[in-house]
Amino acid sequence: MTEGSSALLSRLQQLQCHFTWDLKKDMDLKNLSTRLQDHIELQLGQRGAVARSYSFLAYVRYLQDQREEALSLLNQSEETIRESYGDESERRLIVTYGDMAWLKYHVGNFAQSQSYCQRVEDTLVKYPTGSSGSLLPEVYGEQAWTYLKLSKSYYLKAVDSFRKALEIQTDDTEWNAGYAIALFRTEEWVLENLEENEEPPSIKQLHFALELNPDDAVLQSMLAVKLGAYKKYEEAEGLLKKALKTDPDNPHVSRYVGKYFRNHHRLDESIDMLERALKRTTQSSFIHHQLALCYMRKKIAEQSRKHFSSQREVRYWRRCCIREFEMAVKIKPSFHLAWADLALLYAEERNFRRAEEIFQQCLLKLPECDESLSQAIHQRYGDFHYHHKRNEAQAIVHYTKGLLIPLKKYEKKVCAKKLKQIAERRLSRNPGDGEALALLGQVARAEGNRKEAAEFYEKALNCDKDNEEYLSALCELRLQLQGSSSD
Repeated sequence: MTEGSSALLSRLQQLQCHFTWDLKKDMDLKNLSTRLQDHIELQLGQRGAVARSYSFLAYVRYLQDQREEALSLLNQSEETIRESYGDESERRLIVTYGDMAWLKYHVGNFAQSQSYCQRVEDTLVKYPTGSSGSLLPEVYGEQAWTYLKLSKSYYLKAVDSFRKALEIQTDDTEWNAGYAIALFRTEEWVLENLEENEEPPSIKQLHFALELNPDDAVLQSMLAVKLGAYKKYEEAEGLLKKALKTDPDNPHVSRYVGKYFRNHHRLDESIDMLERALKRTTQSSFIHHQLALCYMRKKIAEQSRKHFSSQREVRYWRRCCIREFEMAVKIKPSFHLAWADLALLYAEERNFRRAEEIFQQCLLKLPECDESLSQAIHQRYGDFHYHHKRNEAQAIVHYTKGLLIPLKKYEKKVCAKKLKQIAERRLSRNPGDGEALALLGQVARAEGNRKEAAEFYEKALNCDKDNEEYLSALCELRLQLQGSSSD
């Protein structure tokens, strides 16, 4: 590397853009490309959204070694920003120019790369942030939207970047909308820390974002979903009507309205909304997945009828589920939860070989998954062994792994319930089954019932006096009980 190119690389590394935000983790390029193209073609989002999609798609094209198209997309990003913001464009172009500087560097055009670096540096001199570690709100905002579009593992980073943008521009409609969406998507991580009946932060933020932009149909439909979960049906239904009147053809509106209907067992209305959304965005793994969940509810309802004629309906809805899950994972191969649900459906059809293949693929991906997804996969694999393979030992292994992940989710409750069922059935046949008693102790401990857990482990030790695992668990529990009583 020459002295000049080394100095240029040092300048490039100081830029804030897609090339410096470490975006490679979890990146499903095909799915991301499809979603960004949809955003551009359907002109989704507020006024800066399409320009951001052009810029991010340019980076995706660079990773796919399509550099000419990447350059064209960045030119379109600049053009769209200038059309949208006019005299206010300069600060909005920082990320686009940063991307352009990197792209020119990679194609060997060092002179133009330096020129774009200089444009960014001149803008930062003109609009100082006041601190070397701070960014302009426009940069925080674009970084946040990028994280939000990338993958679930980046959602908390999106929340943080939107907060930083809002600390500088409190009433900006785009940052407030993005912050509301980011909170909506990260709700599962914050709900555990809320008091009973306390509303989550997303509801307050969605209300505030709608005060700034009352006609945002996507925010209206998202708020309706949240309010419905807290039984505020009148306000929720009013928002749904507004959203469908304001932007009835927006697939994002359709998918959230569909989700609202599914959550409240209005399956036919949900299916209608989701099918309408798919007409505009056929390559949405999310919508195919939501549709599969509706068909799953239909299947479960028919199974509960236990009528001869309903068996044909069960098979019909199961095939509908399989079709939609298969579409979801075809579009997004990294959709591990959909894979796990698909595997269970294959098991229902007694295609155990295919189900096992899929579960093994999911288990291989566990190191890349967050705790929430890992818990769900272990729970479903436990169900596969328990209900379909009749392999109780393997069911216990995976239910236990799901149980011990410290998240208070539906899947954890399922794991606990199934372990209790296994243990209680074994104890009904043999009251001296130490392993079954220890299982109940483990469940009680995971549920926070230390005293009950200690009692189960004591009984397990009476049945198996030399078991070091039971003794260790009992000692730990007694120490914790002593510590809590002395406080």
